[in-house]
Amino acid sequence: MNDDFFLDPAIVRKSEIVDYALKLVDGWPLPSVVEISESGTCNRKCVFCPRSDPTYQDKKEFISSELIKKLVLELAAYSYSGIFLFSGFVEPLLDKQISTHIKTIHEYLPKAKIEMVTNGDVLNIHKLHKLFHAGLSTILVSVYDSREEADRFERMCLDAGLREDQFVIRHRYLPESENFGITINNRAGMMTGAAYPIPVPAEALPLPCHYPHYTFFMDYTGDVLLCPHDWGKKHVVGNLQTDSFRDIWLGDVFLQARNMLANGNREIVPCKVCDVKGTLMGVLHVQAWSRLEKK
Repeated sequence: MNDDFFLDPAIVRKSEIVDYALKLVDGWPLPSVVEISESGTCNRKCVFCPRSDPTYQDKKEFISSELIKKLVLELAAYSYSGIFLFSGFVEPLLDKQISTHIKTIHEYLPKAKIEMVTNGDVLNIHKLHKLFHAGLSTILVSVYDSREEADRFERMCLDAGLREDQFVIRHRYLPESENFGITINNRAGMMTGAAYPIPVPAEALPLPCHYPHYTFFMDYTGDVLLCPHDWGKKHVVGNLQTDSFRDIWLGDVFLQARNMLANGNREIVPCKVCDVKGTLMGVLHVQAWSRLEKK
């Protein structure tokens, strides 16, 4: 893998939060990031996204309030205080219940940092007020069209009365020569048919990856994935509809994957075709899992 790549400034910010949020329960680490892909739909098809592949399915289905509450109550048992992130493979603001979900999370997880990644297409000052009144901590706006649009969103956030630590403007309109302004990867092999195709490695890269050590990623159906880059849902490790957070997070599938990936062994699905640089954050979690295994 080429080490000369664009590093998204938001990664530095997130890494610091991930390390700070590390919390142990009986020796095992809670995830510092609980990420929810709360629907099956998005209103854009960016060239560097698997959705630009004509075969990628768009489903206008949304997570239920019952599933959100089940997850939140189970996390509340551990006084969860990490990041609760609405992002994933979708546009969160297309969900008309998103403010209600945020309110539920804030009620039961008052110490959690509730964040959202959005393209901002339907964002306005009224929506910002509603989101933050419900309990949102930070909104990250990915701007895909122009610098002028980025400036407009920054003014909108300031006009809404947000502090500078409550919003992040992500510049995704940059040219291909600047990696579109993102730390780009092949989304676990799902970019071969995209508008900006990225091939899969000829063989599994001999590189460690930390994602499963610190991230619990769930989609709107309750499926929990090994990694938030698994856009093809090739490795479902459990479903919160039928299983508990604890049983999934501490399950054999997750534990085996963490051990393999910590040692640079990507010979599992979908990691064997993934080119993500997975060591940009989470090293403290890797060390915590390693200490647990040695007991």
